[in-house]
Amino acid sequence: MLLVDDNEDARELLAGLLELQGFQVQAAGDAADALAVAERFQPEVVVLDLGLPEVDGWELARRLRQIESLTRTRIVALTGYGTELDRERSRAAGIDAHLLKPIEVSQLIKAFS
Repeated sequence: MLLVDDNEDARELLAGLLELQGFQVQAAGDAADALAVAERFQPEVVVLDLGLPEVDGWELARRLRQIESLTRTRIVALTGYGTELDRERSRAAGIDAHLLKPIEVSQLIKAFS
């Protein structure tokens, strides 16, 4: 799994919680790092924040979808953006699930399948 969030504390906390559930987690703080990790790591799931600096999560999702080896990767947005327009933008970007922060880990894990 690839976890992308520019908030270092939130990223480390969630990565730790997911690792306790048995997931192998790689993390990135921005879109450029996320793309590099994704190409190398080939995650089955990407959990990303939409409010990333420079390149937002929607654009990151579009770029991930362009990588041939990641066509089956499930992309889950975990965000504070919860309007219907935000959800529509997520669908248009190829995001499979749009979840709002804060969330319980068990609810997040359900979105992985």
